[in-house]
Amino acid sequence: MPKQQQSSLDSFFGVQKNKVKQQKTINSFFKDNSKNKENDDNAEVKVGIVAKKRSSPSQQQEAELLNKKRRPVIEDSDSEEEEENGIDNNQNLAGNAATASATATATKQTTKTETGVKATSTRKIEDSDKDMEDSKPKASFFAPTKPIVPKECSNNNAAKNESGTGPAVQPVSPSFSSSTVIPLIEPTQDTPQRRALVARAKKIAKAYKVEPVIPEAVSSPVLYLELARIFEKIEAISSRLDIQAIFTKFLRQILQFAPQDLPAAIYMACNSVAPAYECVELGIGDSLLITAIAEAYGSRDKVIKDKYEDVGDLGLVAQSAKSKQRTLGFGMKPKPLIMSQVLQVFREIANITGNASRKLKIDKIKKLLVAVQDSAETKYIIRGLQGKLRIGLAQSTVLISLGHALMMTIPATVVFTTSKEEEEESEENDSPDPIVAALRDESLPVEKTLEAAANMIRKVYSEVPSFDALLDAAIKVPLMDLPKACHFLPGIPVEPMLAKPTKSIQEVLKRLNGQEFTCEFKYDGERAQIHKTGDGKLKVFSRNLLETTGKYPEVPQFVQEAARASMDSKEGSSKSAVAVESFVMDAEVVAFNRETGQLVPFQVLSTRKKTEESAETAKVQVIVQAFDLMYLNGESLLGKTLKTRRSLLHKHFAPVEGKFQFATSLDHTEDGDTMVLEQFLDMAVKGQCEGLMVKTMDDVYEPSRRSLNWLKLKKDYLDGLGDSFDLVPIGAYHGRGKRTGVYGAYLLACYDEDSEEYQSVCKIGTGFSDEDLQTLSASLNQHKLEGGKASNYIVTDQLKCDVWFDAVQVWEVKAADLSKSSAHRGAFGKLEEDRGIGLRFPRFERLRDDKSPEQASNSDQILDMYYNQDTVKGQSNNDMDDDDGI
Repeated sequence: MPKQQQSSLDSFFGVQKNKVKQQKTINSFFKDNSKNKENDDNAEVKVGIVAKKRSSPSQQQEAELLNKKRRPVIEDSDSEEEEENGIDNNQNLAGNAATASATATATKQTTKTETGVKATSTRKIEDSDKDMEDSKPKASFFAPTKPIVPKECSNNNAAKNESGTGPAVQPVSPSFSSSTVIPLIEPTQDTPQRRALVARAKKIAKAYKVEPVIPEAVSSPVLYLELARIFEKIEAISSRLDIQAIFTKFLRQILQFAPQDLPAAIYMACNSVAPAYECVELGIGDSLLITAIAEAYGSRDKVIKDKYEDVGDLGLVAQSAKSKQRTLGFGMKPKPLIMSQVLQVFREIANITGNASRKLKIDKIKKLLVAVQDSAETKYIIRGLQGKLRIGLAQSTVLISLGHALMMTIPATVVFTTSKEEEEESEENDSPDPIVAALRDESLPVEKTLEAAANMIRKVYSEVPSFDALLDAAIKVPLMDLPKACHFLPGIPVEPMLAKPTKSIQEVLKRLNGQEFTCEFKYDGERAQIHKTGDGKLKVFSRNLLETTGKYPEVPQFVQEAARASMDSKEGSSKSAVAVESFVMDAEVVAFNRETGQLVPFQVLSTRKKTEESAETAKVQVIVQAFDLMYLNGESLLGKTLKTRRSLLHKHFAPVEGKFQFATSLDHTEDGDTMVLEQFLDMAVKGQCEGLMVKTMDDVYEPSRRSLNWLKLKKDYLDGLGDSFDLVPIGAYHGRGKRTGVYGAYLLACYDEDSEEYQSVCKIGTGFSDEDLQTLSASLNQHKLEGGKASNYIVTDQLKCDVWFDAVQVWEVKAADLSKSSAHRGAFGKLEEDRGIGLRFPRFERLRDDKSPEQASNSDQILDMYYNQDTVKGQSNNDMDDDDGI
C-alpha cells in the first residue's frame, strides 16, 4: 500500500473513540460462544461444508493422530535406487512423524516477505494442534444451519419464507452439489501403479525445480489465514507464471495434508460460492458492508464511507480499521477461522432473503470480522463478499495450477481400480485421446507433461463446469483417468462451443480448404442448451450456463412434443422407434409471431420477462431452432462428428409447426464457387437472421473453444468489421439537454483474463433509444460504486467519469474500426508499450444478458480484430494513424 494512502488511513482511524459498539459486539460474540459451548454435548455440528455427526473420543484421537503423522507424498531423495523402484511415500505415515512434529513446533518469526513488507505470525504451529482440537466447530454461527439453495437466476426469490432462508432444493445432479464436501479418505493400499505414479510425480517436481520438492505442512483443516497469506503474496506480484507457481504450491500442500479442503480453496480463489448453473450469488452491496465494518470495529458508517471514497478499496479500509482496533482482553479469544467454514458462511449469506435479510446478513458478516485474528483476513473477507478479490488470480490460472499440482503431488486418496495389464489392454482398445496419451508418455519433457495436465483439467471442467464434481474425482483417480470419473451428463450444462468471426465469403472458403461443410442460418435469438435427465426432468440453460427454464417454460414442452412427433412418425413404418430417455440439445430460442409465421428480432425477445408463468400469458412468443445434439440416451456425443450428431438429432426429433424447427441448413463442399454462399446468406438475411454459421461436417463438439471448425459470417461483416463487440459499462457521464436526468454517455471496457482487469476501449453515446436510456440508467444506478473507480479498472485520467459502476452488464456494440489510442487502454502494452486500442464511432446495439462480464470481448480478441483490419494488414506500427477520438 502507498505510504500516503496508509498514513491517510492511520490518521483517520487512529485510536477508536466509539468503544461502546465495539464492546457490545465482542461481548455478544463471546456470549454466543459460551451458550454454544454449554449446548455442545447435544449439538450436531457440520465440519467444512456438510454436516456430519460428532466423532466419538476414540475416533477423534485416531483422526488427530493421523493428522499429526500425515507426511508428504513426494520426498526429496538422492537414492537413484529408490527412485527407480518408485517407493510410495504415502505409506508408513508414522515414518515421518518426527519431521512433521519438528515442523509443527517451529514458531514463525517476524520476517520480511518477498515484497519487503513485514509479516508477523503470532501463532505457533505447535499450539495449532490444540487450537484445531478446540476449534472443532461447535453449534455456533460457523456451524451450517441450512443447505445452500440452488435457485433459478430469474426467480426473484419469490418463494422464500419469512425468516429469510429458502427451502432446500434438490441439486441438479444426484451426485454433486455445491453444498457437498469431499470426505477425507484413508490412504489407499500400496500397489505397483501407485509406486510408479508417485515416483514419476517426484521426478517431475525435481525436474521442474520446484522449491521445496516436499511441500511444507498446512493445518488440517486449513485456516483462512493461510489462504489470506497466499492471496497477499499473489497480490504483491504481477507475473502470471509466478502467481501460478505460488498457487500450485499451495494446492500441493492441501493435496498432501488436507485434501478435504480442496473445494473450499478453489471456490474462494475463484471468488464464487457455487457453480454458475446453480445461480447462487452473494448480492452484498457496499452500503451493507460499510455498516457491518462500522459495527464490528466500533466506528460509524459515515467514517467508513468517507475513507472508502478516499482510498477506493473497501477491503483496505476494513483492514486498517481492524489493525487500529484496540484489543479488549476478557481472558478468551475467538478460535481461528477455518477456510471451509468461511466459505460456508458466505453460502449462508447468499441464501438469506426476505424483509429481515439486511440485518441477518450484517450480523453474519460482523461475526466473521470480529473473529478474525489478522487484518489480512479482514481485507479478503470484505473483497470476497464484494465479489472482487482484485489480486490478479484468474480462474484460468487456478485451473492450470490445479493440473500442475495433481501431476506433482499424488493424493493419498487416489484409488486404482484396474491392474496394469487391464490398463494397457484398455489403452489398445480405446480410441487415443491426445491429452491422455501425453499424460501416459513418460518420455515427454516435463513442460509438455505439465501442459497436458493443465489441458486435462480445462477439458474436463469445460464438460462438467462444477468444482465439486471435478475435485471429487480428482483426488480419487489418477489424472489420466479423470475423464472416466468426471464426465458430461444431463443436468449440468456443458460450456458451449463458439465460432470464429470472418469478414468475407472468400475468407470462409480459404479456411475450409476443400472440406465438406454445412451452412446454417444464424438466428437472432438467445442460445439455449436444453437438458432432459434420466428421471424425466427438463431444464434450459443460457450461453453463460445460467438456468433459464423459468424464462422459457414452454421450451421443454416444445422439445418433448418434437420427440413424440418423431416417435409417432415411425409407428407403422419400417423404421424402428427409439424413445428419447435423456438428451442435451443445442438450440436457439427466437422470438416468433405465430399469426404471420415470421421470426422477430432479438430486441423484441429481450422484452420478455425474466420469469413467465406460462407460454399462454407471455406477450412474446418463441420458437426453438435446434442445430446440435451433444448427448442421447446415456451416451455423450461430444466426440462424434457433426454429421453423426445432426443425423441423430433429425432421427429422434421432428418439426412441430410454430414450436420446434431444425436450423435451416445447406450442405456443400468447398470448390471455390462463392455464388452458393452468397445466395444462401441473402436468404438468411431476408429471413430475419443475422447471417450464417459455417461448420465442417467432420468436426467434434469442443466445449468452450472458439474453433476454426465453426465460422460465423454476418451481413454486417461485409460492410466493415468482422464482428461486433461485447463490452462492459464501467462508468457514465450525466446527461444534458434532452438527456437530463439520465446518463448521456458511458465508458465501456474489454476484459483482460490474465490480470482480471477491465480496460477502457470507447466512450459511447449513440444507438440508444429514449427507453434504452431510461432503462439502462435505472438498472446501473443499483450498482454504483460508493468508493469511486474500482482498482481493476484501467482508465486514463482524461476519461474520468461522473459515476462508476460495478462490472455487472455486457452490451453488444458495433464500431467503424479500431485504432491505436493514447486515451484508451484496450490490449494495453500488447500493441505498443504506452498505447492501447480504442473503438472509433461506437454504436449501442443491445444488452447481452446471456453473458457475464468475464465473457465479454477480451483484450486478445480486441488485438486480433485490430490486426485483421484491411487498413492495418501489411503496415508497421509507425505507419498506422493514432486516433484518440473519445
